[in-house]
Amino acid sequence: MEANKNSDDVYAPARRAPSRDVIVAAASRLFLERGFGAVSMDELATAAGVARRTLYNQFASKEEIFREMLQGVSGQLEHAFPPGLETQGDVETVLRMVAQTILELHKNREYIGFLRMVVADSRQFPWIAEEFAAVMDPQTERLARLLAHLTSMGVLNCRNPELAAHQFMGALNDLSLWPMMLGRERIAVPDEELVDETVRMFLQHYGAVSAKRSRPRERHRSRARQSK
Repeated sequence: MEANKNSDDVYAPARRAPSRDVIVAAASRLFLERGFGAVSMDELATAAGVARRTLYNQFASKEEIFREMLQGVSGQLEHAFPPGLETQGDVETVLRMVAQTILELHKNREYIGFLRMVVADSRQFPWIAEEFAAVMDPQTERLARLLAHLTSMGVLNCRNPELAAHQFMGALNDLSLWPMMLGRERIAVPDEELVDETVRMFLQHYGAVSAKRSRPRERHRSRARQSK
């Protein structure tokens, strides 16, 4: 063995190249603990237990590793909202399933840690927020399309399905997600009650029956304005 040979070259043939998953897992720990900007590629190699050369053979940059992490988040969301969810029952049943799924996602510590990292680092690295939005927005858009479809069938009356989707998710996020993000105690409300009340409030406003009941009042207001 040549004495001046680089240690990476010495040990690389004897090792099986680690999977990308090992590197991503190490990066996830460091990014969540210290933030994206505070971690170097050398530190990532050490945390993953791989040679620097091996790391660069797998990933060209930290940005590429982050994008791999983001794909993992995307997979979690796809699993949380599987295809065909909207066919699992009537509108109340489907909305309950969506709400329960969102609350379960909020209990995922890695997911919450990832959100905190995005919030903390997106000011210095705006592309992080943009790429994160590219993963999250389709889920909200999917809910908006569902609400639009139910409106076209006369089941709901959402004049602005996108707004309605954000309102539904926002009601859950305000009581579940944001307390976790800020490290605060959540209001002492069981998940079941939070789901029940959120769905009930949503259907009271956007349900087709509620909408029909409100129309006479709207016509009355219109006549009142015209008579003035």
